[in-house]
Amino acid sequence: MLTYENIEFGVLTGFVTGGIALVTVVILLTQVLRAPEKPEAQHGGLAMGRISRDIADGAAAFLRTEYSYLFVFVVVVAGLITFSPYMQEGVDINQGWQTAVNFLVGSFLSGLAGYVGMFTAVRANVRTTTAAVDGLNPALKVAFKSGTVMGLTVVGFGILGLSVNLTIFLDPVVLAGFGFGASSIALFARVGGGIFTKAADVGADLCGKVALDLNEDDPSNPAVIADNVGDNVGDVAGMGADLFESYVGSIIACFTLGVNKANGNDDLVTAYIIYPFIIAGGGILCSIIGTFFVSVKEGGKMNDLLWALRRGLIVASVLVIILTITTSYVIADLGYWTAEEGLDLFGCVVTGLVAGLIIGFATEYCTSFEYNPTISIAHSGLHGHAPVIIQGMGVGMLSTVVPVIVVVVGILICTSLAGLYGVAIAGVGMLSTLGITLATDAYGPVADNAGGIAEMAELPKHVRENTDALDALGNTTAATGKGFAIGSAVLTAVALMASFIMTSRIRGPIDIMDHVVIPGLLVGAMLPFVFAALTMLSVRRGAHAIMDEVKRQFKVREEAFKTDGNYDNWSPDNKGCVSIATKAAVLEMIIPGAMAVLVPVAMGFLLGAKALAGLLVGAIASGFLLAVTMANAGGAWDNAKKYVESGAIAGHGKKSDLHKATVTGDTVGDPFKDTSGPSLNILIKLMSIVSLVFAPIFPAEPYVQWVPAVIILLFLGLVSLFVGMRISSGSSKHEVPGGKQIELH
Repeated sequence: MLTYENIEFGVLTGFVTGGIALVTVVILLTQVLRAPEKPEAQHGGLAMGRISRDIADGAAAFLRTEYSYLFVFVVVVAGLITFSPYMQEGVDINQGWQTAVNFLVGSFLSGLAGYVGMFTAVRANVRTTTAAVDGLNPALKVAFKSGTVMGLTVVGFGILGLSVNLTIFLDPVVLAGFGFGASSIALFARVGGGIFTKAADVGADLCGKVALDLNEDDPSNPAVIADNVGDNVGDVAGMGADLFESYVGSIIACFTLGVNKANGNDDLVTAYIIYPFIIAGGGILCSIIGTFFVSVKEGGKMNDLLWALRRGLIVASVLVIILTITTSYVIADLGYWTAEEGLDLFGCVVTGLVAGLIIGFATEYCTSFEYNPTISIAHSGLHGHAPVIIQGMGVGMLSTVVPVIVVVVGILICTSLAGLYGVAIAGVGMLSTLGITLATDAYGPVADNAGGIAEMAELPKHVRENTDALDALGNTTAATGKGFAIGSAVLTAVALMASFIMTSRIRGPIDIMDHVVIPGLLVGAMLPFVFAALTMLSVRRGAHAIMDEVKRQFKVREEAFKTDGNYDNWSPDNKGCVSIATKAAVLEMIIPGAMAVLVPVAMGFLLGAKALAGLLVGAIASGFLLAVTMANAGGAWDNAKKYVESGAIAGHGKKSDLHKATVTGDTVGDPFKDTSGPSLNILIKLMSIVSLVFAPIFPAEPYVQWVPAVIILLFLGLVSLFVGMRISSGSSKHEVPGGKQIELH
């Protein structure tokens, strides 16, 4: 148990910097909302305001439905956590309810951070479109401010929540509940939002571009609004909740491992607690400063846009390095640790920062159409659709080399300098600039929505060119953000796994040849593949339902044409597609989410803590590689399509055979990069934090508590059966008989 003196300076830093972050959020949100919003499109187009409101209403409806499901989950799990200490003798009863309170707070703040980001994004989209009328830089400013709101909300809520709960409970162990709550919401937000956005996107693309030969974001396509809604609930709310969990998880791991590393030395306990607070809190201020360096000249090309965002990130990173070295020596001067220890930990923070930047740049290289990997995918389409898929998969698989080497070298450096605490503090260092890193990612969906509004409102060509430039940059920064998220997730998961082993009943080192460790490892390695498969199949079913609905509406449209000779009395029913995508997403997210939470607990009870440690190792290893492969392949496929659409390959523009081949690649890549891939990094963190929360009640040896394991597995089977039946019955309602090609007039 800590004393208030151990944490006083750390939590005060958290309160101050978290407060500054939220004040900045209010200022930026006010600026975004005060930006001009043109109520009507030019040249007799659709009303921009109405389109924006449709997107906002759809996003809000989805989050209300999703959060109503999550409310039940959170309440039930909080109850189970409260009474979990009664399952094992020697566990403090108070630990149950204290962990449950932290779980509730973490869940609430994670959900609220996602909502604030989504609220801002759906109001910034139309303002970005309006700004794009005047030029590229004004549009970038509006979109980037909305992304910064998301970034600073995440770090502000994260550090404030940890500060409050640590001040109240003075126990790093129960803070694991805070991370569990954040992870749970993150997983469901990522999976549910990812299924929604990609079901709508794939359905809109296959029906619009392929079956009906429509332009992207054609206003007559009923799935277009759902597609734009999905950008917000998946890529804004989902990504925000994801990185919120990484942010707080890395700090929680520092607390747990720091107390263990201090070994009763009160000065070291104080130093190891306040150090991550100062780095994370100082990183917030550095990120705010970095945002002032983001701007681009008019007529700037893709490389200019990339450097506009890089400048802000590099400035923030340099400032964090200066802050960290200063902090390390100040703590040494105060006598809490030696100058050598401070320098070692400074090295760990720099390692984390540099690792994050390298992973980001490597991801950018693999996914931007400025570089050869993505260009090679585009050119492979000259020989048909299949080569696009083959080349994209090859690029995705090869893209794992640099992130793995970087993470491996980073872990080796950090453990040699400061043990496992060094790995945790490297995670904090990597995420210290999250305020601006997430801003560069979250602005992308706003730019994408702005382009959709410009197309649907039939604005002049130069407006769409400006929004397309921002959208292409957004695809690259989104891929970079996903690489960054995956890298930080691995460091966080490794640190949380180490915390689990130290908190559990395992005594001494784990023998890899122990008869339960290898089975646990194999099960863990399997789980990311099963999880990815479930989410991809969910996208397929949701997309089919959307396609059936679009075909049904176009059949009505053609009947109206036969009757009236025009389409004046017909309009697309956008809400129908939004409703279908919402129902599909909230049902489909249940089985993967339940599996992620329950399987580690079942393993811990059935085969013991050693087998569970093996499971975590297997899941981290395979989940890391699979997530990088899927995210980068999907991002490269997407930008290969945009490379062709830009006219870079002479004679092969939009609607050419080459374009259709790259559309196929983009369609396959959609669930790769926006559903399955990003969800995997949450999976490995969630399983680690679940293991840490329940570590005190898992037996060290196998088969000691097999009855709870059997009950859990039976419950998981029943849930899967019930949800599967609901999904099957829902799918059959959306089938359209006949399936004939619709002839357009």
